[in-house]
Amino acid sequence: MGTVRKLHKSNKDNEVYYYYLKNGEKRWMYRHKYYDVLGKRKEKKESSFKTEKEALKALLEVKASLLNDQSKQVEYNQMTVSQWLDIWYETYNSGWEVTSRLQRKNAIKHQMKPLLGKFKLSKLDRTTYVREYINKLSKKYKPSTVALFHRLFKIAINAAVEDEIIPRNRFNKISIEQEEELDNFLTSDELNILLDVTKKHENITNYTFILLLAYTGLRKGEALGLKWKNINLKEKTVTVERTRDRYGDRPPKTKNSYRTFPIDDIVVNQLQVYQKWCIETKFAYGMKLDKKKDYVFISYQGGTPMGANTSKYLFERIYKQLEKDNIHIKRITPHGLRHTHATILINMGIPPKTIADRLGNTVEMIYNVYSHSFKELEDKAVVAFSESLASGAKIGAN
Repeated sequence: MGTVRKLHKSNKDNEVYYYYLKNGEKRWMYRHKYYDVLGKRKEKKESSFKTEKEALKALLEVKASLLNDQSKQVEYNQMTVSQWLDIWYETYNSGWEVTSRLQRKNAIKHQMKPLLGKFKLSKLDRTTYVREYINKLSKKYKPSTVALFHRLFKIAINAAVEDEIIPRNRFNKISIEQEEELDNFLTSDELNILLDVTKKHENITNYTFILLLAYTGLRKGEALGLKWKNINLKEKTVTVERTRDRYGDRPPKTKNSYRTFPIDDIVVNQLQVYQKWCIETKFAYGMKLDKKKDYVFISYQGGTPMGANTSKYLFERIYKQLEKDNIHIKRITPHGLRHTHATILINMGIPPKTIADRLGNTVEMIYNVYSHSFKELEDKAVVAFSESLASGAKIGAN
C-alpha cells in the first residue's frame, strides 16, 4: 500500500478492512493469519479491491485453499509468470537435454516473458493467454512455430501444477491449427524427380542419406545417429537406438522411437554400394571402417561424420538445381521426406499401426498428424464402393 493508512474493520468479517486513498476514494483489503505446513505462522493479505464483496470473496478463496492443504497456492498467488519461469528454469534445467535447455531458455527470453511475464501466474486465464500470447505469436510466426511455443509454455505450467503452486493447467485444451504442415510432403512422382536430381548432382553420401529418409521415414537426427552395426544388410533391417545433432549423441525422441523395421532391396543395394565407398574413403585417409563404432554417413572430405546441418544446405542446392533445370515440384523441408513416406503409405491403405511402428510414433499421433490423408482415403473408399456396385450392376444386366 506504500504509505501507512488507517484501516477500518468491515462489519461482515473481522479480517476484511477498508481504507481511503489520498483522493478520498474507498478501497478494501483482507488480512488473513494462518499456519503453513511446517507450523510456521504467516499472514496473507491483498489490497486495492474496489468493493467489500470482492475482498470478502478473495478472502474466502484463500481460506478454502488452506482448508484443502493448498498453502503453496496461497503463498504464491501473487507470483508473476516471469518469476515462475525463472524458478522453473533454474530448478530443472540441469536435467534437460542440451537442445531442450537452449530451446526453452530462448523461448523464455524472447517469447514467454515479453508477452506474458507481467501477468499473475494464478490469474492468467485462457482468453488472456490466447489474446496476448497465441494471437500475437501468430502474427509473427508460422503455425508450427506457434505450436512449439505453446507446447513449451504448457510444460512450464505443468511444472507449476506439479509443484502445487497452481491447481491446474488452463491451457492444455488449446490447440493450434497447423495447415501449412499439410503441404510438407511430395507425391510419388515428385519424390522420384527429387531423388533423380540428387543422384545426378550430389555426392554418394548425400544421395544415400536422402534415399534412406524417403524410403524409411526416419527423422533426420535418427539417420545421422545410425552406425553400421544398426544396419543388417542380410536381414534387411534398420535399428534406431540413438539420435545425433550438433550437440552430439543422445537417446531417441520417445520410447516408441526405439525400433527395428524392414527395408527393401533398393535401399539395401544402395547401402551396400555406399558401404564399399565408405571403406575406400576411410582407407584413403588412413583409417579403417569400424562397423561397430562408425556412423553410417560420413563426409567425402576427411571421412568424418556427416555434419548436422548438411541436409539444410543440401535441400537448398537441390531446389536451385531444379529451378536451373526448369523443373517445378513442391518445396519441402528435410522433415517433409518423413511426411512423404507416411502419406504414401496411408494412400496405399497400409494400416496405421504398421505406419506408427515404422515411424516410431503412436497410432494416435499418426491419426492426428495425417488426418487429411485419412480423410482423402475415406473419400476414395466411398467412390470405390459406388463404382464396384455400378460395375456389378452392369455385369448383371449383361
